[in-house]
Amino acid sequence: MSAPDTNGVVKGWCPDAWRPMMAGDGLLVRVRPPLARLTRVQVLGLCEAAARHGNGQIDLTTRANLQIRGVREDSWRPLIEALLDLGLIDPDPALEARANILVTPDWCEGDDTHRIAEELRARLPELPPLPGKFGFVIDAGATPTLKDAPADVRIERTISGRLILRAAGRNLGTPLSPDIEVDLLIALAHWFVKSGGAVSGRMARHDAILPVWAAATTMPRASAPRIRLGEHPLGIALGLPFGRIAAAALHRFVEAETAIEAIRLTPSHIVICETKVPLSGKPDTAGFIADPGSALLRADACVGAPACPQATVETRDLALRLAPCVSGRLHVSGCAKGCASAGPADVTLIGRDGCYDLAFDARAGAPPSRAGLDAAQILAHFGAA
Repeated sequence: MSAPDTNGVVKGWCPDAWRPMMAGDGLLVRVRPPLARLTRVQVLGLCEAAARHGNGQIDLTTRANLQIRGVREDSWRPLIEALLDLGLIDPDPALEARANILVTPDWCEGDDTHRIAEELRARLPELPPLPGKFGFVIDAGATPTLKDAPADVRIERTISGRLILRAAGRNLGTPLSPDIEVDLLIALAHWFVKSGGAVSGRMARHDAILPVWAAATTMPRASAPRIRLGEHPLGIALGLPFGRIAAAALHRFVEAETAIEAIRLTPSHIVICETKVPLSGKPDTAGFIADPGSALLRADACVGAPACPQATVETRDLALRLAPCVSGRLHVSGCAKGCASAGPADVTLIGRDGCYDLAFDARAGAPPSRAGLDAAQILAHFGAA
Protein backbone atom coordinates (compact mmCIF):
# COMPACT_ATOMS: atom_id res chain seq x y z
CA MET A 1 0.00 0.00 0.00
CA SER A 2 1.23 3.46 -0.86
CA ALA A 3 1.33 6.34 1.61
CA PRO A 4 -2.01 8.01 2.29
CA ASP A 5 -3.14 11.07 0.36
CA THR A 6 -3.60 13.72 3.06
CA ASN A 7 -5.05 16.70 1.24
CA GLY A 8 -5.79 18.36 4.56
CA VAL A 9 -7.17 21.76 3.61
CA VAL A 10 -8.67 21.02 0.21
CA LYS A 11 -12.39 21.76 0.14
CA GLY A 12 -15.06 19.93 -1.83
CA TRP A 13 -14.01 16.34 -1.19
CA CYS A 14 -14.68 13.78 1.52
CA PRO A 15 -12.04 11.61 3.14
CA ASP A 16 -12.38 7.86 3.29
CA ALA A 17 -10.23 5.03 4.57
CA TRP A 18 -7.91 4.98 1.56
CA ARG A 19 -7.69 8.76 1.31
CA PRO A 20 -7.59 10.17 4.84
CA MET A 21 -7.59 13.85 5.70
CA MET A 22 -5.03 15.56 7.90
CA ALA A 23 -6.78 17.37 10.76
CA GLY A 24 -5.44 19.23 13.74
CA ASP A 25 -5.35 16.04 15.82
CA GLY A 26 -3.85 13.76 13.16
CA LEU A 27 -5.22 11.79 10.23
CA LEU A 28 -8.99 11.41 9.99
CA VAL A 29 -9.95 8.02 8.55
CA ARG A 30 -13.57 7.59 7.47
CA VAL A 31 -15.18 4.14 7.50
CA ARG A 32 -18.40 3.37 5.63
CA PRO A 33 -19.71 0.09 7.06
CA PRO A 34 -21.89 -1.78 4.55
CA LEU A 35 -25.57 -0.96 5.21
CA ALA A 36 -24.40 1.18 8.18
CA ARG A 37 -24.24 -1.95 10.35
CA LEU A 38 -21.40 -3.46 12.34
CA THR A 39 -21.54 -6.91 13.91
CA ARG A 40 -20.46 -7.33 17.51
CA VAL A 41 -17.04 -8.59 16.39
CA GLN A 42 -16.63 -5.64 14.04
CA VAL A 43 -17.55 -3.10 16.74
CA LEU A 44 -15.05 -4.52 19.21
CA GLY A 45 -12.36 -4.78 16.53
CA LEU A 46 -12.95 -1.23 15.35
CA CYS A 47 -12.67 0.10 18.92
CA GLU A 48 -9.40 -1.75 19.44
CA ALA A 49 -8.02 -0.42 16.15
CA ALA A 50 -9.10 3.16 16.96
CA ALA A 51 -7.36 2.98 20.35
CA ARG A 52 -4.22 1.36 18.98
CA HIS A 53 -3.75 3.42 15.82
CA GLY A 54 -5.61 6.66 16.61
CA ASN A 55 -6.34 8.85 19.61
CA GLY A 56 -9.23 6.67 20.76
CA GLN A 57 -12.00 9.02 19.58
CA ILE A 58 -14.67 7.90 17.09
CA ASP A 59 -17.14 10.22 15.35
CA LEU A 60 -20.51 9.30 13.83
CA THR A 61 -21.21 11.52 10.83
CA THR A 62 -24.46 12.85 9.35
CA ARG A 63 -24.15 10.19 6.64
CA ALA A 64 -23.95 7.36 9.19
CA ASN A 65 -20.22 6.88 8.62
CA LEU A 66 -17.59 6.48 11.33
CA GLN A 67 -14.45 8.57 11.58
CA ILE A 68 -11.40 7.32 13.44
CA ARG A 69 -9.52 10.37 14.66
CA GLY A 70 -5.92 11.12 15.54
CA VAL A 71 -4.35 8.42 13.37
CA ARG A 72 -0.58 8.72 13.12
CA GLU A 73 0.93 8.54 9.65
CA ASP A 74 2.99 5.49 10.62
CA SER A 75 -0.18 3.80 11.93
CA TRP A 76 -2.32 4.31 8.84
CA ARG A 77 -1.22 1.09 7.07
CA PRO A 78 -1.77 -1.14 10.14
CA LEU A 79 -5.18 0.49 10.62
CA ILE A 80 -6.13 -0.23 7.01
CA GLU A 81 -5.09 -3.86 7.44
CA ALA A 82 -7.25 -4.12 10.54
CA LEU A 83 -10.26 -2.61 8.76
CA LEU A 84 -9.80 -4.97 5.81
CA ASP A 85 -9.62 -7.97 8.16
CA LEU A 86 -12.86 -6.82 9.78
CA GLY A 87 -14.60 -6.46 6.40
CA LEU A 88 -15.37 -2.78 7.03
CA ILE A 89 -13.74 -1.34 3.89
CA ASP A 90 -13.41 -2.44 0.28
CA PRO A 91 -9.95 -3.61 -0.82
CA ASP A 92 -10.43 -1.57 -4.00
CA PRO A 93 -9.95 2.15 -3.17
CA ALA A 94 -12.02 3.19 -6.21
CA LEU A 95 -15.01 1.14 -5.09
CA GLU A 96 -14.67 2.33 -1.49
CA ALA A 97 -14.84 5.93 -2.73
CA ARG A 98 -18.09 5.21 -4.60
CA ALA A 99 -19.81 3.46 -1.66
CA ASN A 100 -21.38 6.67 -0.37
CA ILE A 101 -24.71 5.00 0.36
CA LEU A 102 -27.05 5.89 3.22
CA VAL A 103 -29.87 3.48 4.08
CA THR A 104 -33.01 3.51 6.22
CA PRO A 105 -31.66 2.54 9.67
CA ASP A 106 -34.37 -0.02 10.50
CA TRP A 107 -34.11 -2.05 7.31
CA CYS A 108 -34.77 -5.78 7.53
CA GLU A 109 -33.05 -8.48 5.54
CA GLY A 110 -34.82 -8.97 2.21
CA ASP A 111 -36.88 -5.77 2.31
CA ASP A 112 -36.69 -3.13 -0.43
CA THR A 113 -34.01 -1.04 1.29
CA HIS A 114 -31.78 -4.07 1.89
CA ARG A 115 -32.37 -5.49 -1.59
CA ILE A 116 -31.68 -2.22 -3.44
CA ALA A 117 -28.66 -1.23 -1.35
CA GLU A 118 -27.05 -4.66 -1.74
CA GLU A 119 -27.58 -4.56 -5.51
CA LEU A 120 -26.13 -1.06 -5.71
CA ARG A 121 -23.05 -2.12 -3.75
CA ALA A 122 -22.59 -5.08 -6.09
CA ARG A 123 -22.83 -2.77 -9.11
CA LEU A 124 -20.56 0.04 -7.89
CA PRO A 125 -18.13 -0.62 -10.80
CA GLU A 126 -20.90 0.52 -13.18
CA LEU A 127 -21.01 4.01 -11.70
CA PRO A 128 -19.11 6.79 -13.48
CA PRO A 129 -16.42 8.84 -11.71
CA LEU A 130 -18.41 11.14 -9.41
CA PRO A 131 -17.55 14.17 -7.25
CA GLY A 132 -16.27 13.19 -3.81
CA LYS A 133 -19.39 14.29 -1.91
CA PHE A 134 -21.89 12.73 -4.34
CA GLY A 135 -24.05 10.32 -2.38
CA PHE A 136 -27.08 8.04 -2.56
CA VAL A 137 -29.96 7.50 -0.14
CA ILE A 138 -32.00 4.29 -0.16
CA ASP A 139 -35.00 5.29 1.96
CA ALA A 140 -37.38 2.53 0.93
CA GLY A 141 -39.06 1.76 4.23
CA ALA A 142 -42.80 2.12 4.67
CA THR A 143 -42.28 5.82 5.49
CA PRO A 144 -39.22 7.92 4.54
CA THR A 145 -36.94 8.66 7.48
CA LEU A 146 -33.97 10.34 5.78
CA LYS A 147 -35.51 13.51 4.30
CA ASP A 148 -33.02 15.73 6.17
CA ALA A 149 -29.97 13.63 5.32
CA PRO A 150 -27.78 15.05 2.53
CA ALA A 151 -27.83 13.11 -0.75
CA ASP A 152 -27.78 13.63 -4.51
CA VAL A 153 -30.04 10.78 -5.60
CA ARG A 154 -32.77 9.17 -3.51
CA ILE A 155 -35.03 6.17 -3.70
CA GLU A 156 -38.04 6.68 -1.43
CA ARG A 157 -41.70 5.83 -0.98
CA THR A 158 -44.81 7.71 -2.14
CA ILE A 159 -48.16 8.03 -0.35
CA SER A 160 -49.48 5.12 -2.43
CA GLY A 161 -46.52 2.96 -1.42
CA ARG A 162 -44.75 3.02 -4.78
CA LEU A 163 -41.02 3.66 -4.99
CA ILE A 164 -39.68 6.74 -6.77
CA LEU A 165 -36.26 7.97 -7.85
CA ARG A 166 -35.70 11.61 -6.86
CA ALA A 167 -32.82 13.90 -7.78
CA ALA A 168 -31.71 16.39 -5.13
CA GLY A 169 -33.13 19.87 -5.66
CA ARG A 170 -36.38 18.49 -7.12
CA ASN A 171 -39.51 18.15 -5.02
CA LEU A 172 -40.95 15.37 -7.17
CA GLY A 173 -39.59 12.01 -8.24
CA THR A 174 -39.90 9.42 -10.99
CA PRO A 175 -42.05 6.31 -10.36
CA LEU A 176 -40.08 3.08 -10.50
CA SER A 177 -41.09 -0.34 -11.72
CA PRO A 178 -39.99 -3.31 -9.58
CA ASP A 179 -36.42 -4.55 -10.01
CA ILE A 180 -35.19 -1.65 -12.19
CA GLU A 181 -34.46 0.73 -9.32
CA VAL A 182 -30.69 0.36 -9.49
CA ASP A 183 -30.68 0.47 -13.31
CA LEU A 184 -32.26 3.94 -13.25
CA LEU A 185 -30.17 5.11 -10.31
CA ILE A 186 -26.98 4.27 -12.20
CA ALA A 187 -28.38 5.83 -15.37
CA LEU A 188 -29.13 9.06 -13.51
CA ALA A 189 -25.57 9.17 -12.20
CA HIS A 190 -24.28 8.81 -15.77
CA TRP A 191 -26.65 11.55 -16.96
CA PHE A 192 -25.34 13.82 -14.20
CA VAL A 193 -21.76 13.44 -15.42
CA LYS A 194 -22.55 13.63 -19.15
CA SER A 195 -24.69 16.76 -18.70
CA GLY A 196 -21.88 18.61 -16.95
CA GLY A 197 -22.89 18.03 -13.34
CA ALA A 198 -19.32 17.46 -12.18
CA VAL A 199 -18.69 21.20 -12.61
CA SER A 200 -21.31 22.06 -9.97
CA GLY A 201 -20.29 19.10 -7.83
CA ARG A 202 -23.75 18.32 -6.44
CA MET A 203 -27.07 17.35 -7.99
CA ALA A 204 -28.96 20.11 -6.14
CA ARG A 205 -26.75 22.74 -7.82
CA HIS A 206 -27.06 21.15 -11.27
CA ASP A 207 -29.97 22.90 -13.02
CA ALA A 208 -29.97 20.89 -16.25
CA ILE A 209 -33.37 19.54 -17.30
CA LEU A 210 -33.78 15.91 -16.30
CA PRO A 211 -34.04 13.35 -19.13
CA VAL A 212 -37.54 12.32 -20.19
CA TRP A 213 -37.24 8.90 -18.57
CA ALA A 214 -36.46 10.60 -15.23
CA ALA A 215 -39.21 13.23 -15.38
CA ALA A 216 -40.14 14.41 -11.89
CA THR A 217 -43.88 13.81 -11.51
CA THR A 218 -44.63 12.20 -8.15
CA MET A 219 -44.55 13.53 -4.58
CA PRO A 220 -42.74 11.48 -1.89
CA ARG A 221 -44.49 10.55 1.32
CA ALA A 222 -44.00 12.83 4.34
CA SER A 223 -41.11 11.92 6.61
CA ALA A 224 -41.50 9.86 9.76
CA PRO A 225 -40.51 11.28 13.17
CA ARG A 226 -36.90 11.08 14.33
CA ILE A 227 -35.85 7.87 16.08
CA ARG A 228 -36.60 8.13 19.79
CA LEU A 229 -34.11 6.98 22.38
CA GLY A 230 -34.94 3.91 24.41
CA GLU A 231 -36.67 0.72 23.34
CA HIS A 232 -36.67 0.12 19.59
CA PRO A 233 -38.13 -2.75 17.50
CA LEU A 234 -34.55 -3.91 16.86
CA GLY A 235 -33.32 -3.46 20.43
CA ILE A 236 -32.40 -0.15 22.03
CA ALA A 237 -31.51 3.29 20.64
CA LEU A 238 -28.85 5.47 22.29
CA GLY A 239 -27.52 8.89 21.38
CA LEU A 240 -23.94 10.09 21.00
CA PRO A 241 -23.17 13.63 22.22
CA PHE A 242 -22.30 15.61 19.07
CA GLY A 243 -21.77 12.25 17.35
CA ARG A 244 -18.66 11.46 19.44
CA ILE A 245 -17.87 8.33 21.46
CA ALA A 246 -14.63 7.21 23.06
CA ALA A 247 -13.50 3.85 21.69
CA ALA A 248 -12.90 2.64 25.24
CA ALA A 249 -16.46 3.51 26.31
CA LEU A 250 -18.03 1.82 23.29
CA HIS A 251 -15.85 -1.26 23.71
CA ARG A 252 -16.68 -1.50 27.42
CA PHE A 253 -20.40 -1.19 26.77
CA VAL A 254 -20.59 -3.78 24.00
CA GLU A 255 -18.26 -6.22 25.74
CA ALA A 256 -20.34 -6.07 28.94
CA GLU A 257 -23.70 -6.35 27.17
CA THR A 258 -23.46 -9.81 25.64
CA ALA A 259 -27.02 -9.50 24.27
CA ILE A 260 -25.83 -6.96 21.67
CA GLU A 261 -25.44 -8.71 18.31
CA ALA A 262 -24.77 -5.66 16.12
CA ILE A 263 -24.92 -1.88 16.06
CA ARG A 264 -26.60 0.20 13.37
CA LEU A 265 -25.56 3.75 12.61
CA THR A 266 -27.96 6.58 11.82
CA PRO A 267 -27.39 10.11 10.46
CA SER A 268 -28.96 11.67 13.57
CA HIS A 269 -26.11 10.76 15.96
CA ILE A 270 -28.13 7.83 17.27
CA VAL A 271 -27.03 4.20 17.27
CA ILE A 272 -29.39 1.23 17.40
CA CYS A 273 -28.10 -1.74 19.37
CA GLU A 274 -29.56 -4.94 17.95
CA THR A 275 -30.67 -7.34 20.66
CA LYS A 276 -33.11 -10.22 20.86
CA VAL A 277 -33.30 -10.08 24.67
CA PRO A 278 -33.23 -7.06 27.02
CA LEU A 279 -29.92 -5.60 28.15
CA SER A 280 -28.76 -6.09 31.72
CA GLY A 281 -30.70 -4.37 34.48
CA LYS A 282 -28.33 -1.38 34.68
CA PRO A 283 -26.30 -1.12 31.46
CA ASP A 284 -23.24 1.13 31.64
CA THR A 285 -24.22 3.82 29.16
CA ALA A 286 -21.46 6.24 30.13
CA GLY A 287 -20.51 8.21 27.04
CA PHE A 288 -23.99 7.84 25.51
CA ILE A 289 -27.20 9.86 25.75
CA ALA A 290 -29.94 7.67 27.22
CA ASP A 291 -32.47 10.36 28.18
CA PRO A 292 -34.89 11.08 25.28
CA GLY A 293 -35.43 14.56 26.74
CA SER A 294 -31.74 15.51 26.76
CA ALA A 295 -31.00 19.00 25.39
CA LEU A 296 -27.93 17.54 23.65
CA LEU A 297 -30.23 15.80 21.16
CA ARG A 298 -31.10 19.28 19.86
CA ALA A 299 -27.48 20.42 19.55
CA ASP A 300 -25.01 20.05 16.70
CA ALA A 301 -21.36 21.01 17.03
CA CYS A 302 -18.38 20.18 14.87
CA VAL A 303 -15.06 19.18 16.41
CA GLY A 304 -13.88 22.82 16.35
CA ALA A 305 -10.43 24.14 17.19
CA PRO A 306 -7.78 22.89 17.61
CA ALA A 307 -8.77 19.50 16.14
CA CYS A 308 -9.92 21.10 12.86
CA PRO A 309 -7.40 23.40 11.15
CA GLN A 310 -10.18 25.46 9.55
CA ALA A 311 -11.93 26.22 12.84
CA THR A 312 -10.95 29.33 14.77
CA VAL A 313 -12.99 28.69 17.94
CA GLU A 314 -13.79 25.96 20.43
CA THR A 315 -17.25 24.48 19.83
CA ARG A 316 -18.35 21.51 21.91
CA ASP A 317 -17.71 22.76 25.42
CA LEU A 318 -19.68 25.90 24.55
CA ALA A 319 -22.50 23.85 23.01
CA LEU A 320 -22.60 21.61 26.08
CA ARG A 321 -23.13 24.60 28.38
CA LEU A 322 -25.48 26.42 26.03
CA ALA A 323 -27.81 23.60 24.93
CA PRO A 324 -30.01 23.55 28.07
CA CYS A 325 -30.65 27.29 27.65
CA VAL A 326 -31.78 27.10 24.02
CA SER A 327 -35.37 26.00 23.51
CA GLY A 328 -34.97 24.97 19.87
CA ARG A 329 -32.15 23.59 17.77
CA LEU A 330 -28.58 24.78 18.42
CA HIS A 331 -25.69 24.67 15.95
CA VAL A 332 -22.15 25.67 16.92
CA SER A 333 -19.65 25.59 14.05
CA GLY A 334 -15.95 26.36 14.12
CA CYS A 335 -16.13 27.99 10.69
CA ALA A 336 -18.66 29.02 8.04
CA LYS A 337 -18.67 25.57 6.37
CA GLY A 338 -21.13 24.23 8.92
CA CYS A 339 -19.99 20.61 8.66
CA ALA A 340 -22.05 19.44 11.66
CA SER A 341 -25.39 20.44 10.12
CA ALA A 342 -26.48 21.57 6.67
CA GLY A 343 -29.91 22.77 7.78
CA PRO A 344 -31.04 25.88 9.64
CA ALA A 345 -31.06 26.03 13.43
CA ASP A 346 -32.95 28.23 15.86
CA VAL A 347 -29.62 29.46 17.21
CA THR A 348 -26.49 29.30 15.05
CA LEU A 349 -23.00 30.26 16.21
CA ILE A 350 -20.19 30.46 13.66
CA GLY A 351 -16.52 30.91 14.43
CA ARG A 352 -14.76 33.75 12.64
CA ASP A 353 -11.28 35.05 13.44
CA GLY A 354 -11.37 33.65 16.96
CA CYS A 355 -14.82 35.01 17.84
CA TYR A 356 -18.41 33.89 17.31
CA ASP A 357 -21.09 35.30 15.02
CA LEU A 358 -24.66 34.77 16.25
CA ALA A 359 -27.63 34.19 13.94
CA PHE A 360 -31.21 33.04 14.48
CA ASP A 361 -33.26 30.66 12.30
CA ALA A 362 -30.27 30.40 9.98
CA ARG A 363 -27.78 28.06 8.39
CA ALA A 364 -24.04 28.36 8.86
CA GLY A 365 -22.68 31.27 6.85
CA ALA A 366 -25.88 33.34 7.03
CA PRO A 367 -25.56 37.06 7.89
CA PRO A 368 -25.30 37.30 11.69
CA SER A 369 -27.54 39.24 14.04
CA ARG A 370 -24.52 39.95 16.22
CA ALA A 371 -20.87 39.52 15.29
CA GLY A 372 -17.52 39.24 17.07
CA LEU A 373 -18.77 37.81 20.37
CA ASP A 374 -16.67 35.85 22.83
CA ALA A 375 -17.88 32.77 24.72
CA ALA A 376 -18.63 34.74 27.91
CA GLN A 377 -20.84 37.19 26.03
CA ILE A 378 -22.78 34.36 24.40
CA LEU A 379 -23.31 32.49 27.67
CA ALA A 380 -24.47 35.68 29.34
CA HIS A 381 -26.85 36.46 26.49
CA PHE A 382 -28.63 33.12 26.97
CA GLY A 383 -28.42 33.16 30.74
CA ALA A 384 -25.94 30.30 30.86
CA ALA A 385 -23.08 32.18 32.52
